[in-house]
Amino acid sequence: MEQTTDPEIDSQVRSLMFGSDFGDPQLGRNMAAELRARLALARREGRPLRVYAGYDPSGPDIHLGHAITLRRLRMFQDFGHEVTFLIGTFTARVGDTSDKTSGRPRKSREEVLQAAATYAEQCFRILDRTTIQVRYNADWLENLTLADVVELSSHFTVQQFLARDTYRKRIDAGNPVGLHEFMYALLQGYDAVHLRCDVQLGATDQLFNIMAGRKLQEANGQLPCICLTFPILVGTDGQRRMSKSAGNYVGIAEPPAEQFGKIMSLSDETMMRFLRLVTRWTPDQVEALEADILAGRLHPMEAKKRLAWEVAAAYHGEAAADGARAHFERVHQNHRLPETMPEYQVAPGTLLIDFLTDHKLVASKSQCRRLIDGHGIKLDGAPVAGYDARLAAPGVLQVGKRACYRIFLAG
Repeated sequence: MEQTTDPEIDSQVRSLMFGSDFGDPQLGRNMAAELRARLALARREGRPLRVYAGYDPSGPDIHLGHAITLRRLRMFQDFGHEVTFLIGTFTARVGDTSDKTSGRPRKSREEVLQAAATYAEQCFRILDRTTIQVRYNADWLENLTLADVVELSSHFTVQQFLARDTYRKRIDAGNPVGLHEFMYALLQGYDAVHLRCDVQLGATDQLFNIMAGRKLQEANGQLPCICLTFPILVGTDGQRRMSKSAGNYVGIAEPPAEQFGKIMSLSDETMMRFLRLVTRWTPDQVEALEADILAGRLHPMEAKKRLAWEVAAAYHGEAAADGARAHFERVHQNHRLPETMPEYQVAPGTLLIDFLTDHKLVASKSQCRRLIDGHGIKLDGAPVAGYDARLAAPGVLQVGKRACYRIFLAG
């Protein structure tokens, strides 16, 4: 990366660009050069950079995949820049299909607002609430006129959209592409214009939308925003993108022991991909850890423990992370029961499946049956056999790899 004569700017660019991915090395170099120049310009003008990332509230929970750009926003805050956390209360109703091989079901205004209610509060687990701006893009997008939409559309061609891989694959497969889907990039681009942003962050599948924002900013007499895109985080299965629907996610609000255990379940290859994206570590710290792993100076198991501890500490504090590590080592490495566990009193003969679903210890009866089939439910160490199993004696009930409950019989 080309250096300037300003070590402070060079340090910011290195930290902010670390782990970014544009699918094109030259584009990455161009964005780094633009970021360096914009930082220098902002300093001469005596102002911070205006930075934002947008999040469509499609569900109620934020996971580590969402947190990649949130952590980078926090880094911009720590460097003293002006950061906006944008909730897509309008764009979520259109539906972004950038990462989809089929159309996305449109959500009602009520569904979007319900999901948005938890988003802003969850972001404060990462962002500094004293300096962050939380905005909702329905505040300005709902006020656009038809003439405004025609003007936005005039800056793009149909060929530009049809050249996108996701649309081309759907058309080749004979699947419909809704006309409203083309509008998403225009609306996200208008967000950049309205916010007069210097930097916009997103996942790699947002590159087209962010570049659309650059084009609209130039058309409106603004400097085009610097694009910072980051890889889509693979889930704990190491295959599909992290999502709650796929069940391969690590939620930022999950208990520390649950976070620790999920990170420890990663393959070594997946762990290496997480190192650059989900921690608070500096580039030098990450690169030193990677070098130690590759040279055999650090065992991947120990590296994974450090990563798991860092994730738990980031969202729950160091004491909770210490406890999560001790719990993992006691239960999973030494095969001993946890020192403390939730206790339940049940009526003798209670059907096991009913107990687990009534107390929301499993998501559904079908999941419970799958666990039983895979010998994933044990009572006092013995696998439970049969869907008609009942709780007829006190003991320790283990559900899956990490959850243990102490059962007492009523009466």
